[in-house]
Amino acid sequence: MSGGSTRPQERSTAMYERDETEAERLDRNWLDMLQELRVVQTGVQLLAGFLLTLPFSFRFGELDAWQVRLYLAIVVVSALAVGVTLVPIGVHRRVFRQHVKDRVVATGHLLTQVLIALLAAIIVGITTLIFSVTLGWTPALVVAASATVVLTVLLLVIPLVAARQDLPD
Repeated sequence: MSGGSTRPQERSTAMYERDETEAERLDRNWLDMLQELRVVQTGVQLLAGFLLTLPFSFRFGELDAWQVRLYLAIVVVSALAVGVTLVPIGVHRRVFRQHVKDRVVATGHLLTQVLIALLAAIIVGITTLIFSVTLGWTPALVVAASATVVLTVLLLVIPLVAARQDLPD
């Protein structure tokens, strides 16, 4: 290549190099992931708590059988999401000082991806339930399909595209 330029892959790799040991990199990755989980955990817990109050509202008795089933499914998925936010901490506590932070970070990374999928399911479920109660099942199913497509693009497609190494600067 003329002019001393480097390929985009080489340039982007050099730009993000850090002078850190493997242990320091794992510590940084772990702290980054914990910060992400802290942000999400509060929202997940508030959402789950709100869902638990719905049966006590006066309109809950008006739900049809499918709406009740959908509500219960959303509650279960919300409970799973709360649990998933806690697992990385539990794993870290269990293997504390065993020098396996690489496994802790890898496990936390996987569980964070599971959490994102659970949150997407909760969002689709809640919007579907709200639309089914307020407008009926046909609009609710249209919103469910639309929300699924939009969230798939936002939470799966865009991150996959952003992760490509051959993106222009």
